[in-house]
Amino acid sequence: MENRQIIFTSPGKAELVTNEIGRPGRGQALIKTAFSTISSGTERANLVGDTNISPARGSGSGPAVFPRSLGYSSSGVVIEAGEGVKSVKPGDRVACSWGKHSMYQLLSEENVHPLEPKNSMRDAALSMIATFPMAAIRKCGLEIGESAIVMGLGVLGLLAVQELRAAGGCPVIAADPTPEKREKALSLGADAAVDPFSPDFEEKVRAIAPGGVNTAIEVTGSGKALDQVLDCMARFGRVGLLGCTRNSDFTIDYYRKVHGPGISLIGAHTNARPSFESSRGLWTTRDDIRAVLRLAAGGRLDLEGMVEETRSPLEAPEVYARLAAERSFPVVQFDWDQLENA
Repeated sequence: MENRQIIFTSPGKAELVTNEIGRPGRGQALIKTAFSTISSGTERANLVGDTNISPARGSGSGPAVFPRSLGYSSSGVVIEAGEGVKSVKPGDRVACSWGKHSMYQLLSEENVHPLEPKNSMRDAALSMIATFPMAAIRKCGLEIGESAIVMGLGVLGLLAVQELRAAGGCPVIAADPTPEKREKALSLGADAAVDPFSPDFEEKVRAIAPGGVNTAIEVTGSGKALDQVLDCMARFGRVGLLGCTRNSDFTIDYYRKVHGPGISLIGAHTNARPSFESSRGLWTTRDDIRAVLRLAAGGRLDLEGMVEETRSPLEAPEVYARLAAERSFPVVQFDWDQLENA
């Protein structure tokens, strides 16, 4: 079957190419994609050839190899189910994990997730990405009524704001240097938004959360941002390290900022989770996707409202050129139905 897929063909360059996709084998499903969401941090790193991509898998030891392909959070309709597939059938609307920016996707059954009746396809296309901050929040053990802060308001940070609120965090503080991002966070339920470049950042945070914040979700991957948020923590606070710190050239005063106040620094890379069975604070990806879809269907998360731009896959070269160049990138989804109408 003829397929169309977005490929990173060389550093900084993306193209929509034509290739072939086969029929599903045992345990697989063939999906016709509706929407796929750009995960800006990971995709920028892959696009520009950052080799330090996945510490959990030990990569980063050699030069980046092109072509590359991404697009791990999407939605679509099952076209065909292979032998042994029981959880989905042709015609089912599904969320897809670890797929590609592609018109058709061939995925194992474990990466295909049936939707709730009230889930939109746009909701579903954000569900995989939404499991990343959810895992960090679970690991931090947030309790109802505890204060929280999110450092960095890209797609993961905006999801973290909503999920902290849904989990009972109060107040939830959003931090980002871009005014539009702070406004977006407030519209999605943040109780306050602060510019981390402000010289009195710590004082502002502590005025909102007297005594300091109990839980922080650090999404920027910046050493400076981590250093800043440590200044804002309450005694025995927990910091979820969700952002990928690809540049480790920074210094933290661990004795004063971590050891003394008893701060927990928690690795929250998405691969640092169980594969087969969920337990308290450690859920599988599949169980977290189901939770995200339930929360969205129940109106607890506004996933569709996060989308700032919808683009045709034909615009992929322009979109990814912007991703490589722009510091602050919007939440973008590709609408694959637009290919049929082009």
